Amino acid sequence: MNVLDLQHLKKHYATHKAVDDISFSIPKGSIFGLLGPNGAGKTTLLRMITGIFYPDAGEIFFDGKRFDPTQDIQSIGYMPEERGLYKKMKVGEQVLYLAQLKGLSKKDALDKIDYWFNKFEITSWSNKKIEELSKGMQQKVQFISTIMHHPKLLILDEPFSGLDPINSQLIQDEIFEMAKNGTTIIFSTHRMEQVEEICDHIVLVNKGRKILDGPVKQIKQDFKQHLFRIGLETQPNPAQMATHHFTIIQNHDKAYTVKLNEFSQTNDILSHFIHHGIQVNFFKEILPTINEVFISQVKMTDMAN
Repeated sequence: MNVLDLQHLKKHYATHKAVDDISFSIPKGSIFGLLGPNGAGKTTLLRMITGIFYPDAGEIFFDGKRFDPTQDIQSIGYMPEERGLYKKMKVGEQVLYLAQLKGLSKKDALDKIDYWFNKFEITSWSNKKIEELSKGMQQKVQFISTIMHHPKLLILDEPFSGLDPINSQLIQDEIFEMAKNGTTIIFSTHRMEQVEEICDHIVLVNKGRKILDGPVKQIKQDFKQHLFRIGLETQPNPAQMATHHFTIIQNHDKAYTVKLNEFSQTNDILSHFIHHGIQVNFFKEILPTINEVFISQVKMTDMAN
């Protein structure tokens, strides 16, 4: 089942098409990467999903029914890139206030504050003002404020900004735990290594249009270039490397990057070396990174426009 279905969404500002006929679905419990260069339309999409903007055309369905911002916003947690904490308020008071805005009773909110503050080891910050905290400390408070009401849909825009590796891991572990327990997460970032590590689905937008959509593993397979890395026990001579099955792209100290030629099979690479009596120490396919796919597809759409 999908938590979110976007159907032919459009949003224009004067002559600028911020979102131009975008459709995609987000499965329940998935960690879904929303990717794109600056100005691609990501922020406008997120603001329509959270009811801040209304689409000029198209439909949004949330949890199986037409999206109603006045009701469904209580089931959504949104942590924007531009953080929204009140600088002069104390941490404990602010988190309590935001939790009650999301419909929690004071007692439930206080219980959850105790739980999350202990878990994130920030109990001693409760009486500090937000402006007294570092950016990373504010980030932890913002994250807790966003998830206090256990949303069905959690939207995180650059959630690791300002965090050190230890606190980044803390937030990442919590993201995985929430997804395991049924929360659907939209994760927007420019750091593609995080996308590869965290997301199971992605959509890539550019110039207001969707240019790529699907599971991360499938996308890496779809854009593979039939490259392999192979390590040999001994250095072959030129005659032993002559074959119509593959082309050598790079070699270094008995390790080769090769490209499988058209009409050949993966096993043809291994069979070639076995035929020449050369022991293979390792053999693995080289798949493109999401960063490489991102760059190639964005450049392609830029050239087409």
